[in-house]
Amino acid sequence: MTETKRITIPGTDLEVTPLNLGGNTFGWTSDTEESFAVLDAFLAAGGNFIDTADMYSQWGEGHSGGESETVLGQWLAERGNRDQVVLATKVGALQGAEGLAHDTVVSNLDDSLKRLQTEVIDLYYFHYDDESVAIADQVRTAAALVDSGKVRYIGLSNYSTERMREFFETARELELDHAIPLAIQPQYSLLSRAGYEDGYMQVAEEYGVGVFSYFSLASGLLTGKYRSREDLEGAAREGQTGGYFEKDADPFSVVEAVLTVAEAHSVEPASVALAWLLAKGVTAPIASARTPEQVAPLIAATTLELTEDEVATLDAASSSF
Repeated sequence: MTETKRITIPGTDLEVTPLNLGGNTFGWTSDTEESFAVLDAFLAAGGNFIDTADMYSQWGEGHSGGESETVLGQWLAERGNRDQVVLATKVGALQGAEGLAHDTVVSNLDDSLKRLQTEVIDLYYFHYDDESVAIADQVRTAAALVDSGKVRYIGLSNYSTERMREFFETARELELDHAIPLAIQPQYSLLSRAGYEDGYMQVAEEYGVGVFSYFSLASGLLTGKYRSREDLEGAAREGQTGGYFEKDADPFSVVEAVLTVAEAHSVEPASVALAWLLAKGVTAPIASARTPEQVAPLIAATTLELTEDEVATLDAASSSF
């Protein structure tokens, strides 16, 4: 296996590649055989950090959720490599079992463990806030999950900054330190900067947590595969890219800047977009691959050193986002 850079998630003993492989394609745009090939390629390249969710990929036609965890669990079982993987999954958005009520979370965790064919989740995110459940009750549930031995560490995704801060502070006040989240998962990319840089970044710095950005490649726009709106027509992710066209700025002007930097380094555009996130302090961006060939550019980002001028160029090109 190729040696690659590893970092330790702050506050944990989890050593991970600074690239988090997204599992949203497994059982969706990648069938089981393709998913296994992607996972094999990721591990062979030195990767070890995989992110999924119980609700992946319930948005697909004929899907009900659990598909990604099921495929990933089959791969872990067939390869016998659970000890080589740091595994993250999420709870709270599965259709028919939504929310963060204690019993709902406990039941969904057990279902995820069965699908993943493992006894423990390394990093377990509350996928979406549930405002019908008091933060204090959410904290107590998180503590119970860790106490059960089925979850090692807690993370938060899709909370407001206010409710996220309340979660941290409440865990401290209740002296439930093991329920303090050690990871947050915000949306952040060259085409989605304001939400993170004007809010979640400050939370991450204040509480010293790991940051694992989602939509890191802007649903594929930052791979350079698409150069116009017409290129997106009929693509599996067409419906996920609309938000990037709501601002006055043209996202394809950002793509052009990424392409220019990529050419200077003789790398793929995806490597540049992810390296920019690492330069901005993201612990490990989340990015997915539909085919094994798409894995190498993701891993390449972990060793790509952008110059200060290149980061500044990309900052300027994406300033409207």
